[in-house]
Amino acid sequence: MNELNDLYREVILDHNRDPRNFGEIEDADRVVEGVNPLCGDKMTLYVKLDGDRIADVRFKGTGCAISVASSSLMTERVRGASVDESMRLYDSVHDMLTGSGAPSEDLDKLAALAGVREYPTRVKCASLAWHALRTALAGGEDRVSTE
Repeated sequence: MNELNDLYREVILDHNRDPRNFGEIEDADRVVEGVNPLCGDKMTLYVKLDGDRIADVRFKGTGCAISVASSSLMTERVRGASVDESMRLYDSVHDMLTGSGAPSEDLDKLAALAGVREYPTRVKCASLAWHALRTALAGGEDRVSTE
């Protein structure tokens, strides 16, 4: 477990300091705002689709290190993926964040987010971007909250 904690810290710090895919997409097909009122995290997710694939995905916003890192990791992983693959990935990450089992090996760097389970109040920070992604891909409302 110590190795996972070290990975958790390293990945979270790296993606918080240097978030990948940070910025807007001017001609995004889907734009979803996410807010975590308990922590103050606010983010906007931009998704550009090419058929059933995510051609581009970016985010902007402010929040704690876990929220920013999770958004960064999520955008890295789903860019180029199909909508169905991304929705299955959402399910896997959600199960990992809220469950008690070990993360599946196919999550790669996303497994670092499993460390959030040690801090139940931070699960909503880690899941904010993922809820925004699910909403964007489902074509739902343009705002999500982790309340």
